[in-house]
Amino acid sequence: MKDQTDQNNIKEPEMISDEGVVTIGDNVTDSAKWYVIHTYAGHEKKVAVSLKQRAESNGFTDRVFKVFIPHQQKIVISEGKKRSIDERLFPGYVIVQMDMSDDAWLLVRSTRGVTGFVGMGSTPTALPEPEVKTLMKFAKMEAPKFEAKFSVGDSVKIIEGPFTDHLGKVDEVNEAQGKVKVLISVFGRETPVELDFMQVQNI
Repeated sequence: MKDQTDQNNIKEPEMISDEGVVTIGDNVTDSAKWYVIHTYAGHEKKVAVSLKQRAESNGFTDRVFKVFIPHQQKIVISEGKKRSIDERLFPGYVIVQMDMSDDAWLLVRSTRGVTGFVGMGSTPTALPEPEVKTLMKFAKMEAPKFEAKFSVGDSVKIIEGPFTDHLGKVDEVNEAQGKVKVLISVFGRETPVELDFMQVQNI
């Protein structure tokens, strides 16, 4: 487990763009297609960087062009603190743009961390170009989603605003807006209060 956690936290060199793309070869051929490869979970970035290095050192930059790690930016709020994280959409999978041939297949397949191509039987199946473009657009989106460590029924403490130090129970969670509805006791009555994720913490 330690290995997987360490892999998740690795800061790779500036080889990986904000869109999650590693460029290996610039002269993309007309016959190049996108293929999905399966990797060990948590090794996606390492595989992308290793594949670039192997393609360059073995002279495959005219057949293996790009590696794309589908991801999205998310805002995580925990203990009243907000931070941005890069969340992989499909843990254990990366997408490679390449000209499929036996030796190119072997180069990718034998890269450390790769467990195989996705496809029917032993034949890798190419992804439709529009599908890949949609995923790349999604990775570029700047409006991050909120993610809080709250669930309906959780006991929480309000740490900011007019109801600071009140205790309550989570009644509703709205991750899209980063808000949570908390039931607190006011004058002996249960009253719902809508708060930002930053204003509450689990107890």
